[in-house]
Amino acid sequence: MALEVRPMAVRVQIQLDMGQDQDGRRVTRTRTLSRIKADVSDEDLYSIAYALASLQSHPVIAIRKTAQFDYVNV
Repeated sequence: MALEVRPMAVRVQIQLDMGQDQDGRRVTRTRTLSRIKADVSDEDLYSIAYALASLQSHPVIAIRKTAQFDYVNV
């Protein structure tokens, strides 16, 4: 029994610092880019996400990549 790993979905999340609320707690927002081709390189994906993040008016806290895979027995 062989296992095949098939890429399904890739998402990029850009987390932004929105400042503080009335109680002094940090407020963040996350912008998600979905339906990204699974074969895009990490360097290209980061470059695009960084370029989009630089267009935001709020400071960027993090850029994250989330990938999902399907395990199939063949």
